[in-house]
Amino acid sequence: MTDIAVVILTKDEKLHIKRCMEKLAPLEARQIFVVDCFSTDGTQDIARSFGAIVVEREWPGLYAPQLNWALENLPIEAEWVMRLDADEYYLPDAIDELKEKLPTLPDDVTGVISKRRHYIFGGWAKHGTYPVKLLRVFRRGKAVCEERYMDEHMQLTEGRAVEFDYDFVDHNLNSFEWWKSKHRGYAKREAMDALEIMQELKSGAHRNIKIDGQAAAKRKKKYQYYKLPRFFRAVVYFCIRYFLKFGFLDGLTGFRWHFWQGLWYRWLVDREIGRMKRG
Repeated sequence: MTDIAVVILTKDEKLHIKRCMEKLAPLEARQIFVVDCFSTDGTQDIARSFGAIVVEREWPGLYAPQLNWALENLPIEAEWVMRLDADEYYLPDAIDELKEKLPTLPDDVTGVISKRRHYIFGGWAKHGTYPVKLLRVFRRGKAVCEERYMDEHMQLTEGRAVEFDYDFVDHNLNSFEWWKSKHRGYAKREAMDALEIMQELKSGAHRNIKIDGQAAAKRKKKYQYYKLPRFFRAVVYFCIRYFLKFGFLDGLTGFRWHFWQGLWYRWLVDREIGRMKRG
């Protein structure tokens, strides 16, 4: 048994939850919690069949409040906690690494950073955005989820993080139409974050914001991005990913990933920013 508790937030995840649980099985986690928003597709029963503890709770509107509630209120007994989405899973080498290394980490190490792969549009989008390095494993009580509308990161409240070698995977099995619909919703939320960032830039408040770790690095990149003209920055972003970072090497998968997520989605965000500014 690995002294780790896995926390998964779900809502109608029948398509993914069985795979998620099967991929988790070799970890032999001490506890698995599924915080479900009253799914109607049987997600809860599938999770329970794998030994998960299912807690049902209404969606508070954003990811971070739900996850932070779970971290504060679930009966977590394990020393380590893993944040995982239903459409994500750790590769076998990554699970072996967690089992081997977690018990050996010194007390001042309170977080583990892993690299995320995207499997999408028929393959692995290996170039252009990979690796995205994320804090997904942390000591109980030593991390919180950043309160943002979009792109929330885990932040350590004390201690330091180390980076492990092997990857976890984001591999959503829903249709392309589903993906586009979800990203239209994401665009509205990201536009709200963007307006806050632009206001910080305009007022100079960005110079005084104190954020540590990954959140700080991400924030600095967003400051640089939103200094560029609207819509033009989406084109620049696509060109950097697809050409300068060799996204084209992934063939059709690479083109679709960088066009739809790097250009089309960013264009939507800028359109939403314009709409919100107009009132």
